[in-house]
Amino acid sequence: MLAGVSTRRYRRTQEPVGEDVEAGARSTSKSAVSRAFIERTRRALAELMSRRLDDVRLAVLMLDGIELRGRVNVVALGITTEGVKIPLGLWEGSTENATVATALLSDLVERGLDPEQGILFVIDGSKALRKAIRNVFGNAPVQRCIRHKERNVVEHLPEAEQPQMRRRLRAAWNEPSYPQALEQLKRLARELDKEHPGAAGSLREGMEETLTVTRLKITGSLKRTLESTNPCESMIEIVRKTQRNVKRWSSGEMALRWTAAGMLEAEQQFRKIIGYKNLAVLVAAIENERAPGKEPLNTTAILVAR
Repeated sequence: MLAGVSTRRYRRTQEPVGEDVEAGARSTSKSAVSRAFIERTRRALAELMSRRLDDVRLAVLMLDGIELRGRVNVVALGITTEGVKIPLGLWEGSTENATVATALLSDLVERGLDPEQGILFVIDGSKALRKAIRNVFGNAPVQRCIRHKERNVVEHLPEAEQPQMRRRLRAAWNEPSYPQALEQLKRLARELDKEHPGAAGSLREGMEETLTVTRLKITGSLKRTLESTNPCESMIEIVRKTQRNVKRWSSGEMALRWTAAGMLEAEQQFRKIIGYKNLAVLVAAIENERAPGKEPLNTTAILVAR
C-alpha cells in the first residue's frame, strides 16, 4: 500500500504458487487487504506516539505542518547529537494553533525528552509554535526557517522585484558575522518601509531568529542544513509519496495512521544530516549561551578536537 499498490491489485503482486494453492488463498480480497492495512497502520501510529525519549540526546528539533486535502497534521523530527534523524510524533491540527503546539511539546516531555537539554528548535515561523517552545522549554534557541521567511517577504512584492529581493535576503543570511547580517536585514526593512510596508513588516517579524545559527557561530554545511526546515520537509515529501493514491480522507484518524506509516517508512531511508560532524559545536554553543558567567565558547578548539 505504501509503495502505491491499490487494494484491488494486491493479488496480482503475489508470486505464482500453483492453481490449487491460489484457489484456497485467503485474505487477498480488496476488503481483507484494507482491513489488514488499517490494523497495521494503527500499530505504526501507536509505535510512533509511544516511543520513549529518555535516552535520546537531541541537538535539533524541527517542527512543520503537512496538509492533506483540508486536514492538517503537525510533525516533529529530531536530530541527535550524532546526526541521526528520528521521527518523534505527529498531532492533528495546525502549527498556528497554540493549544496543539503546547500539547505536542508537552507530549514529548512526558515521553522522556529532557527540557533542560540544549536543543535548537527549527520552525516555520509560527507564532503559536514559538510561544509553545517558550512555555515548555524556556529560553531555548529558535531558528526560523529562512525559506519560509523568504517566501513570506517576496509575496508582498511585484513579480519583477522578487528576484532582486531574494538575492539580497540570501546575501544577508550568508553573512558570517551576526551583527553585520542583522544590520543588512534591518537596512533592507527600512528601504521597504515606504513602497512595500507589508514586506517590511513581514521581514521584521522574527528577524533576529532567522540568524540564530549565525549567532551561535555555526558555519559551512551544518549552517545550511539547520537554517531551514528542509530535513523535515524531505521527510514530509516521502510521506506524501506514500499517500499519492489516497483520494479522500474519511477521518482525522485515517490521516494520522497514513502519516505515521509514511514517517516510519521515511525513517528507513534516512541518512545522517549533512554537516553532522560539527554538531558538537552547536551543542556546546547552546550550553554556553544557557549558562551565564561562562567563558566565551572557543569553537575553533572544538573543531580541531573533532
